[in-house]
Amino acid sequence: MCFLIKRNASANTSYCSVVSTQSGLVPVFRLFMLSFAEFKQIVARGLLDVLREFSDNENDFISVMETVARMSEDGEPTVRAELMEQVPNIAMFLHESRPNFPAAFSRYLVPIVVRYLTDPNNQVRKTSQAALLVLLEQGLISKADMETKVCPVLLELTEPSSDDDYKIEAVAIMCKVVTMLSKDTVEHLLLPRFCDLCSDARLFQVRKVCAANFGEFCSIVGQEATEKLLMPKFFDLCSDSLWGIRKACAECFMMVSNSTSPEARRVTLSPLFISLISDQSRWVRQAAFQSLGRFISTFANPSSTGLHFREDGALLEVPRCTLDRRVYLSIPLHCLYSHKCFYSHFSDCSLNSLNCSDISGLSNSNASPTTTNNAKNTKETEHTDENFNSFNYWRSPLPDISGELEMLNCQTSVGVLEKDEKEEEEEPEGNCPDSKSNPGKATSDQIQKVLDCLQPHMDDPDVQAQVQVLSAALKAAQLDTLLSYILEVLIRTLHFVLIGTSMDYCKYFLPVHRHSSFIIKNSFNLLLRFQNVIPQQLLDQYLSMTDPARAQTVDTEIAKHCAFSLPGVALTLGRQNWHCLKDTYETLATDVQWKVRRTLAFSIHELAVILGDQLTAADLVPIFNGFLKDLDEVRIGVLKHLYDFLKLLHADKRREYLYQLQEFMVTDNSRNWRFRYELAEQLILIIELYSHYDVYDYLRQIALTLCSDKVSEVRWISYKLVSILQKLYSCGADDLGLNFINELTVRFCHCPKWVGRQAFAFICQAVVEEDCMPMEQFSQHLLPSLLSLSSDPVANVRVLVAKALRQSVMEKAYFKDPGCAYSDELEETVMALQSDKDRDVRFFASLDPNKGLMDTAPLI
Repeated sequence: MCFLIKRNASANTSYCSVVSTQSGLVPVFRLFMLSFAEFKQIVARGLLDVLREFSDNENDFISVMETVARMSEDGEPTVRAELMEQVPNIAMFLHESRPNFPAAFSRYLVPIVVRYLTDPNNQVRKTSQAALLVLLEQGLISKADMETKVCPVLLELTEPSSDDDYKIEAVAIMCKVVTMLSKDTVEHLLLPRFCDLCSDARLFQVRKVCAANFGEFCSIVGQEATEKLLMPKFFDLCSDSLWGIRKACAECFMMVSNSTSPEARRVTLSPLFISLISDQSRWVRQAAFQSLGRFISTFANPSSTGLHFREDGALLEVPRCTLDRRVYLSIPLHCLYSHKCFYSHFSDCSLNSLNCSDISGLSNSNASPTTTNNAKNTKETEHTDENFNSFNYWRSPLPDISGELEMLNCQTSVGVLEKDEKEEEEEPEGNCPDSKSNPGKATSDQIQKVLDCLQPHMDDPDVQAQVQVLSAALKAAQLDTLLSYILEVLIRTLHFVLIGTSMDYCKYFLPVHRHSSFIIKNSFNLLLRFQNVIPQQLLDQYLSMTDPARAQTVDTEIAKHCAFSLPGVALTLGRQNWHCLKDTYETLATDVQWKVRRTLAFSIHELAVILGDQLTAADLVPIFNGFLKDLDEVRIGVLKHLYDFLKLLHADKRREYLYQLQEFMVTDNSRNWRFRYELAEQLILIIELYSHYDVYDYLRQIALTLCSDKVSEVRWISYKLVSILQKLYSCGADDLGLNFINELTVRFCHCPKWVGRQAFAFICQAVVEEDCMPMEQFSQHLLPSLLSLSSDPVANVRVLVAKALRQSVMEKAYFKDPGCAYSDELEETVMALQSDKDRDVRFFASLDPNKGLMDTAPLI
């Protein structure tokens, strides 16, 4: 027990006298005797050292463990608390050193941990709870012990008749334990009790703990149990009389949503979340708005967005094999109403073009050029149905039809006059027979036929969106001819919205009515916010987060939360619904709070992946340019992911930023060296995006400046920019490479400051290790200058020279060749460095490259 004396030198002398009087006894027996004395707390603290000393002997080990078990029954709370603090350490030691660990741990230590969960002393209980969580995290408690020893105690402590303090603590520990247990254990042992605790009417603390950990239970038990057992309890908690419980529900809403089906998420959880957003308590509304973006993200469907997350978190675009929504909406409306020719457009070239006959058929209700086309294509349609493949029928861009606009405008004017004159008259016999008697009924019949055709494809979310639009049209088409016209405009306008056509352009392709201007304008504005991925109320609430009134009534940083979750919302809606978020994004990008703009700057590269190159160039590039001129706190966001953003742009647009890279060298605070460090890191990656001419003309000067930075960390990372040489030589620009080498030699090798000369030695080592140029070229243009530094008066320079020569240059096969012109000179220089007066120089000149290398960063 001498180690106890050393560790507790300040202990009273009675302990030392006890040890000395018992010095003739066996050490384990001395431990046994001391466990009865006044040194019990010290003994408990030193149990781990005792086990290390005697664990090799089985009898001694059992004696120590029995002493531990007996000490756990000590009446002094400080002894029990001290003993419990040592239990996790003892368990880890036994796990690593003893083959029979499970049996010993289960027999001696687990009963102590379980018993202390019901200890009357609060400190002992808290210590045992912490120890239990550590043991579970390390996986040291077996499933059998959890089910037969731990869980029964937790269930007993959470009985309705249990003491309030014990009950609250047991609920908290049960909710933490559940994340480390298997689904079967949670579902059969803890889930029924958890459901009962959620309805505890007497203790609000219990309900609050349940609400705060509701998401963990849902994620463990899965979808079926969540919807069947937990959802009713969650509804009760969300309507609890205490705002703290409702706030906790709002905070865990995303985890609950992830554990439910898409239907339950849309039909059940969405209205519930809306009620939390409109809660009377400001704190509940604040938590709900902070969770709104995360809740919306649970509606994301990779099959419709075409994007998925890789294991490392990178967002990738994947091919989509489902029908694009634009395919359905690019079908002319008069053909959409005819189910026989619906599928023919997937095999017919009319899908990929909108010719004049289609347009005139839409603009003038008296013309019916499609009647014969429908009959003609019937047989082709039946054949197409059998061999239909959605992947082969992507819609190509619309052709340029600006030449016919003037003609169409004239037809539109004539159509308006004719419609006004014949408004009360019967339609002529030449019209389509379906519209002869009752246009509303005919339209509804035609829409119903299309709906029937779409039913087999209801698994596709895009088809579901189309069906909902047509279902609304079906109900309204029976009301009035004007309403039928409005819905016809809505459907047609939806197509133009999704392909990005302006209202002034698309109005020429819509049917004519005396209220055309008003209807088309409002239809276009309505559909600018149309989407069917998430409930519209959720989107409206999200878009309202930029309202200044929200900052006063909900949260002053609500705009920051909106900006933070915007990429997730954009991913959920998909690029085809970017029009719903575009105005909100532009509002956030000009927000007066720099924290909001900074948040957007850090995520603009992810949003660019979601939107694709076309929308990025149109909508994100102007905002990106604004961030480049913003505060340093905002600029650092775009700088950290500059490469990720630039690689998504077209080459011509990307080249425009070459002129702006130099601006990153200027910061608001000259002491902000981390800004230049980030620039150097990005330039290393950006080199591959540009031609060797652009790299030489624009990036070379920035690289040289960074290599001469006054902060060593910036210089250290900037030396890797010698990969510019690799770019030049790989492209065959040897003359540009030689010019760059001459600049490096003049600027660094001949630098009057030793830091510059030291930098040259490291640059040469980096060139060799990265194979930035042919070794023959290196030996001619860089090696002589490097060898000249071997006699530099500053030892720190010679250290880097020795390291570069011994560990990099001489290890290259080119310099090991006996025919190498520089092999003798290399050997002589290294031998001279091995006898240098500085010991660090001698060490690196003599160090075997195959051994572990010392880091010389502190020398730079």
